[in-house]
Amino acid sequence: MYLGKVVGTVVSTTKNEALVGFKLLVIKKLDEHLGMTDNSEVVVDSVGAGVGEIVLVSKGSSARYVLEREKAPIDSAVVAIVDTVEVNG
Repeated sequence: MYLGKVVGTVVSTTKNEALVGFKLLVIKKLDEHLGMTDNSEVVVDSVGAGVGEIVLVSKGSSARYVLEREKAPIDSAVVAIVDTVEVNG
């Protein structure tokens, strides 16, 4: 899992049937101090996140299970909207 910031959305009228009904978000990965990195990714939203929010992203087969679509072409999913982050040190 990693922390990310929602920086945009993706609209796709033609897509795999298993993705119908899901919102797609563009996420910029964050470092431990919540600074944006150069890495971005398109992920499936499972919690109703919006642009500007900090989120927790799950990767791999765990993402598919969260969305209850075990055979869907999903590699990453937003699983939480983050309220606060505390880093010691």
